[in-house]
Amino acid sequence: MSTATAIRTYAIDKSHSEATFQVRHLVTRVRGRFTDFDGMVEFDEQDPERSTVTVSIEAASVDTGDATRDTHLRTSDFFDAEEFPTLTFRNTKVTKTGENTFDVMGDLTIRGVTKPVTLHMTFLGKARDPWGNERVGFEGELKINRKDYGLMWNAALETGGFLVGDEVKINLQIQAVAK
Repeated sequence: MSTATAIRTYAIDKSHSEATFQVRHLVTRVRGRFTDFDGMVEFDEQDPERSTVTVSIEAASVDTGDATRDTHLRTSDFFDAEEFPTLTFRNTKVTKTGENTFDVMGDLTIRGVTKPVTLHMTFLGKARDPWGNERVGFEGELKINRKDYGLMWNAALETGGFLVGDEVKINLQIQAVAK
């Protein structure tokens, strides 16, 4: 007897999800997050390679805990949030890499520049909340070079090197509710 599989659509629950990043600053790492984002996951639990993910992040919602720095990040030196208000990710392929792990390949767009990336994702499980809604959880990570997306600003240091590192580590914690 065969069981039919179905793709189920889930909306990202922003209040139980986060999109964070970290980048080297001088000798330490600065961490930040985006507070305004949404997206959809079309998930086939039996055949995850048929799944799709779309995420949209509001660039102006960047928050590093420092208002002056956040204002600078919204300018044309970095995200240029007025000209390019959203960062987007749309997957093009999902490849199973382990029992609950996947490489989610897709197109990441920042500042109008689109580049292929691979998001390393883990399926954390499925559960019903107290109101009877089905929820799924995922976590993922990727690294990008900020300069690939036109985030070029930097300052040379007297001792050599630069103030801001090029590599940005992005982490996602996603809880999504069935539609």
